[in-house]
Amino acid sequence: MADSKTITIKQIGSPIRRPAVQRQILIGLGLNKMHKVVVRQDTPEVRGAIAKVPHLVQVID
Repeated sequence: MADSKTITIKQIGSPIRRPAVQRQILIGLGLNKMHKVVVRQDTPEVRGAIAKVPHLVQVID
């Protein structure tokens, strides 16, 4: 697979007192607790989700 690039995402912000849409984006990324780290495929969909909540997540290289 040529498109096997991955991206590591860490949750750095709490979804408390955030709009429901932002909470749903975090759940969609697989994040539900502070400082949780997940590895996802580097796709435009995942990049778009990260762009919607940049204040709650951090991309780790």
